[in-house]
Amino acid sequence: MEYEGIVIRPPSEAESLILQVTLGCSHNRCTFCPTYKGRRFRIKDLEVIKQEIDEVASYGPFRKVFLADGDALIIPQPRLLAILEYLNEKISGLRRVGIYGNAKSILRKSVEELKALEGRKLGIVYLGVETGDPDLLEKVRKGATYEQMVEAGRRVMEAGITLSVTVLLGLGGVGYGQRHALATAKVLSDIDPDFASALTLMVVPGTPLYEDLKAGRFQLPSPFELLEELGMIVAHSNFSRCYFTSNHASNYLPIKARMPKDKEAVVNLIQKVISSQDPSRLRPEFLRGL
Repeated sequence: MEYEGIVIRPPSEAESLILQVTLGCSHNRCTFCPTYKGRRFRIKDLEVIKQEIDEVASYGPFRKVFLADGDALIIPQPRLLAILEYLNEKISGLRRVGIYGNAKSILRKSVEELKALEGRKLGIVYLGVETGDPDLLEKVRKGATYEQMVEAGRRVMEAGITLSVTVLLGLGGVGYGQRHALATAKVLSDIDPDFASALTLMVVPGTPLYEDLKAGRFQLPSPFELLEELGMIVAHSNFSRCYFTSNHASNYLPIKARMPKDKEAVVNLIQKVISSQDPSRLRPEFLRGL
């Protein structure tokens, strides 16, 4: 099985069979994202995908399969159904298929179409929300409005598919943290996902945001300012039932919490670390990564 480029997948898909059904990202305009820059998006031919499934099927069983690259949910419904049906036919032990989606690709599918995918074991969609601030969404060229983010998230869950969303600490830069955090808490509350993860912005050469950083138009918040954002997001988010994490390699303070049960304890922990101003309580820079 051939795989072009680097493998990008959520941490929770570490033990999954990674099947590349698209190359690149259908949007590929976010100012902060370096992942697929310089690559033209395309969807693999169905027969090629089937051949690759045939090739790996004998190495199973596989409990989970993740469909890469950046936005495989954009695949037209008939072809995506065919991929899922072939996976169910060929992969023994298959329990769940995961996929990245963005607001555009989700909203191109009706609830009924998403339910049809769920019926073929599409069990989780990963949605990068990044921020709830409308102006910041536009500034970073996310390609979706606040309302579209909320509708997309709710549509996935209405179809019975687990939803995992990510937000990005530091995205607004110095001086914008409170506005970004409070708006992000609001969008998380309005979506009310099954899983939510806060990652921390790392500015990468080759991105428009890096050019802004070099030109002085953007300033990355300090580690403790980033923790202040995290604390505000947790304190002001209202979840029905959500597993919230900040344990990605980019984060300074790893957290795993079941909300709303652990909310107060998490807020208190974050505040204690901020009050200490002790760098030794943070993940060292050399251990951080994308």
